[in-house]
Amino acid sequence: MFSNFIVAVSAVIPIFVLIGVGLFVKHAKLMTPTELKHMNSMVFKVFFFCMMFSNIYRANFEDGFDPSLVVFGMASVTALFLASVAFSLWFEKDNPKRGTMTQAIFRSNFVILGIPIVVNIFGEEAAVIPTMMIAAIVPLYNIYAVLELESFRGGKFELVPILIRVLKNPMIDGIILGALCRFLPFPIPDPILKPIAQIGASTTPVALIILGASFEKGGIADSRRDLWACTIARLIVVPAIMLAAGAALGFRDAEFVTLIAIFATPCAVASYAMAQQMGGDAPLAGNCVVFTSALSAFTMFGWIFVTKTMGLF
Repeated sequence: MFSNFIVAVSAVIPIFVLIGVGLFVKHAKLMTPTELKHMNSMVFKVFFFCMMFSNIYRANFEDGFDPSLVVFGMASVTALFLASVAFSLWFEKDNPKRGTMTQAIFRSNFVILGIPIVVNIFGEEAAVIPTMMIAAIVPLYNIYAVLELESFRGGKFELVPILIRVLKNPMIDGIILGALCRFLPFPIPDPILKPIAQIGASTTPVALIILGASFEKGGIADSRRDLWACTIARLIVVPAIMLAAGAALGFRDAEFVTLIAIFATPCAVASYAMAQQMGGDAPLAGNCVVFTSALSAFTMFGWIFVTKTMGLF
C-alpha cells in the first residue's frame, strides 16, 4: 500500500511543484502579461514541435504500442463530447454558458500534463504512448470545440478551414515530420538532432511554469452552479466512467496511465481562449481552468493511487 502511495505522489508532485514555480513568477511579477503571452506562444510553436518530433523520431515502436488504444481514445472522446452537449442542454439555458460547459467537461489538459504523468511513472521510453494519443486526440478536441461553440452562438461550422488549422498545429506538424524522417535513407546527424531533443526535453517544465504564471482569478458569483457541475464532471464523473471502461477492455500499465492523463486531468487551458474568441462565457471558462487545476492535485493523486492499488499498472 505504501509503495502505491509513493508512486502516486511521484507522479503528481513534480507537476504541481512546477506550476507552483509559475505562481511564484506571477506573484513576484518577474514577467509582464505581454511577456507571458509571447513566451506561451513560443512554447506552443517551438518547444512542443521539437518535443513531438523528437519523441516520434526516436521512438521504439517495437515495444508493443497497441493501436486499439487510439481507437478507444478517439471513440471515448467522441462519446464524451456528445454526452457533454446533452448534459449542457439539460443543465443550463444560456447558450454561451452551454458552450463553455461542454468544452470544460470533454476537453482535458492532456497535451500539457499527459506526457509528464506517464514519464514520471514509467520513464522516458514510455513517452511514445501519450505522444501517439496526442496525435489522435488533439484534432478531435479542436474540431469538436469549434463545432459546439459555433453551434451555441448560432454560427456556421466549416470543416475544411478547421482541418487546415489543425494541420498547422505545431504539435501535429512535429509528429508528421518526425514520422516522415524515420523513412529517410540516413539518420539525422547528431549535431542537429541533439539540440532538437534538448529543446523537447525542456518543454514540459517550461510549459507547466507558464501555466502557473498564467492563472487568473475571476468572480464566481454568477456561475457557481455551473462551475461546480463542470468541476465534478471533469475530475470525478468522467474519469470514473472512462477508466472503468478502459480497465474492462484490458488496457494496463503505461496505456492505462495514458487514459488517466486523458480523462482525469483538469480543463484544457486553451478552452479559456477559445471561449473568449468564439462567444462562450469566458469568465466561467477561466474559473473552470483554475478550479479544476487546483483540485486535480488531489483527484489525480486519488485516481493514480486507487488504480495502482487495483493492479491496473
